[in-house]
Amino acid sequence: MTSILITEIAYAPDIDSLRQALRIRNQEDLSALEYLAAQAQALARPKAAYRPAFVAQHTDDSIIIDDVTFKSRVLRVNVGKARRVFLYLATCGVELDAWANSLDDMLHHYWAEEIKIQALRAATDALYTRIQKDYQPGQTTIMNPGSLADWPLGQQRPFFQLMGDAATQLEITLSDSCLMTPNKSVSGIRFPTETGFESCQLCPMPDCPGRRAPYDADLYAHHYALAGDATGGRGAL
Repeated sequence: MTSILITEIAYAPDIDSLRQALRIRNQEDLSALEYLAAQAQALARPKAAYRPAFVAQHTDDSIIIDDVTFKSRVLRVNVGKARRVFLYLATCGVELDAWANSLDDMLHHYWAEEIKIQALRAATDALYTRIQKDYQPGQTTIMNPGSLADWPLGQQRPFFQLMGDAATQLEITLSDSCLMTPNKSVSGIRFPTETGFESCQLCPMPDCPGRRAPYDADLYAHHYALAGDATGGRGAL
């Protein structure tokens, strides 16, 4: 199925959130941030794309979509018996990425990265709203290739294969090491769930600024480990 593109996405910088995230305390820096944010708003073209897909087969530690295998015990268990899932890409856009990379001041470049995160969030918000409007999937959750060792970054390759021309249309490229450009881009699978899940629950990384849920050291062993798994869940980390 052809991916559905979402390109008319408004982005208005949230100055107060930026100020807090960047710990800006004085008026001079705040004025400089406001100037950069105005530039970004004029240039930003956040974009996203998604496609519904059907899970053709489940195994103990993988799911198969359109003859493409995603090997992940955690993904397999979380998808459960669901047949329809939503593959997606979202990005802050090449326009904002090029602008940020043109800044000579290292501090301003750091600020611009936070502005790009906001633009990416605008893209994902628009994406999730569109999926809900088009398909009413009910309660859903997401998983992203590379978010856990159980579903490593190399799985970006089959993911991009399934997304077809969408990456080209969004101007997202994948490096040999499976990193995306623009760097503030995200890929993932959204699927129905009866219980909430965040990859953060299986990630022990301390002091992660993007953490959305506390780490649960026992979750893998209790919920995901296969019988006889001798790793005690460490393979999920």
